[in-house]
Amino acid sequence: MDLNNPTVENVEYMITSIKDKLRMVNVDAMKAEHFNTSDYEDLRDLYDMVVKRNNFSPSEMQAIAAELGSLRK
Repeated sequence: MDLNNPTVENVEYMITSIKDKLRMVNVDAMKAEHFNTSDYEDLRDLYDMVVKRNNFSPSEMQAIAAELGSLRK
């Protein structure tokens, strides 16, 4: 998948990947339609960081969830 273009499909893919990687419990709170393509670069940076790591501390997961929350519409 080419994530270089800020498309709705790419946003959906990245959000789904982040939720799967972090095994987020409240997945309804993080639906792809809650995010704008205008924040695409920030979301892409967060996605890149999450997929490169194998595990996260509880405080890191909290920070990632907070960042996702700040990127929501």
